[in-house]
Amino acid sequence: MFAHSTIIYDNRIVRMSDLSPSKIVAVHLNYRSRAEERGRVPASPSYFLKPPSSLSGNGDPIVRPPGCELLCYEGEIALIIGTAARRVSIAEAEGCIGWISAANDLGVYDLRWADRGSNVLAKGHDGFTPIGPRLVPAGDLCLDDLTLRTFVNGVLVQKGHSGDLLFPFAVLIADLARFMTLEPGDVILTGTPANSRPLAPGDVVEVEIEGVGRISNTVVEDDALLEPIGAMPKVSAEMRAAALGVSAPRSTVVPESVLVMLREVSTATLTTQLQRRGIRNPFIAGLRPTRPDLRMVGIAHTVRYVPVREDVVEAATGELNAQKSAIESISPGEVLVIDARNEEGAGTIGDILAQRALRRGAAGIVTDGGLRDSPAVGALDIPTYYRVPHASVLGLLHYPLEANVPVACGGVLVLPGDVIVGDAEGVVVVPAQLAEEIARDAAEQELVEQFAFERVDAGESIRGLFPLAEERRGEYEAWRAARQADTGLVHETVESE
Repeated sequence: MFAHSTIIYDNRIVRMSDLSPSKIVAVHLNYRSRAEERGRVPASPSYFLKPPSSLSGNGDPIVRPPGCELLCYEGEIALIIGTAARRVSIAEAEGCIGWISAANDLGVYDLRWADRGSNVLAKGHDGFTPIGPRLVPAGDLCLDDLTLRTFVNGVLVQKGHSGDLLFPFAVLIADLARFMTLEPGDVILTGTPANSRPLAPGDVVEVEIEGVGRISNTVVEDDALLEPIGAMPKVSAEMRAAALGVSAPRSTVVPESVLVMLREVSTATLTTQLQRRGIRNPFIAGLRPTRPDLRMVGIAHTVRYVPVREDVVEAATGELNAQKSAIESISPGEVLVIDARNEEGAGTIGDILAQRALRRGAAGIVTDGGLRDSPAVGALDIPTYYRVPHASVLGLLHYPLEANVPVACGGVLVLPGDVIVGDAEGVVVVPAQLAEEIARDAAEQELVEQFAFERVDAGESIRGLFPLAEERRGEYEAWRAARQADTGLVHETVESE
């Protein structure tokens, strides 16, 4: 614990160590926006414990552990128990809240792999629970009308309201008090809204509650070595996706600037660039677009369909199958890629689910099977690629088995996190780790081909133009420079974001 830290309590400045909670209880998912982002809505609250030594105060540093890259903020409303609670009713529970404060439930995703759900290594570090800048008596506030905001370097990154909680404060207290005594001074962290993201050394993160105040802390890098005694930090594609608030695993994060460049080049050019790198089968053949006028660029979020088997379908007890779960968890900028085994005998998605994907911000839909409600889907502003129209429901032939696994769509391997690019000609799969260099080289290739096209259009032979001969390189460079001067179009090396 940061023993020197202080907080304003009953208009007195006291040390953080004087709070002395016996425990800090944190809620996993509690804001509707966060549940939407995660793609699941819990039926009841679930919790984890943080050690009291994780408490810190306003102005204390947030120390990122050695070897970690995914230290994430989570702005929260903290409840401080004023009266002991054990087996209290929901009606009685709110009266046990003594004070309200702003808090930041920090954690490193790099160590979640070793926690097995406990969050001890991910969230139990010294200083990973800043609280402050003061404790406001709960009776001085309207607890159903608290506005929470998180800022990073002065930019608003999270906003929530206590009215948006899935489980109100009183429910949390009454639920916990069924099993444990909540002692005076105990802290309950009530959940974070959507948009928790990684921080970097030098970032200033602030959490504010209207009527309570704003706590501010700066991230610094730990200058000590982490002894390899137990678990060491490591990042999987799944953990990176979770830290970034997206669904499809990310082995490589593709900068937005690269996606913008890919949007400007054709799938034919991308196929050439991929084949030059030894990837011979990147184009998903045999698909037609509902909207040839729309370009599609996004990150693959996959679903695998298997042949239907009636006993398996009847035994399924989940609220949502893998298809609907994928729709409800797809993140903005992702493309839903359905592996339907090239089976044309049934639909694989229809207008309602396509509309839901659009409303969640999906960048497109790709299926190597049939499309149901194809006229209605074609009217939506979401590029959709499919093999054939088919009015039958997917249950005629398909059972959605699992999501965000490697799939074979149209005979092409698609990994979650791949970049999917579509135009009027079709769909190409770009490995994420190659996306930046391919975007750069594809843009240059299209300039060379535009030069050749203009010369051929003017009546020249293709000799020395397609492909471009070295003796005409100087002529091309002059054309390119003049074109850039006229249009401001420059294709430089893409900077990583």
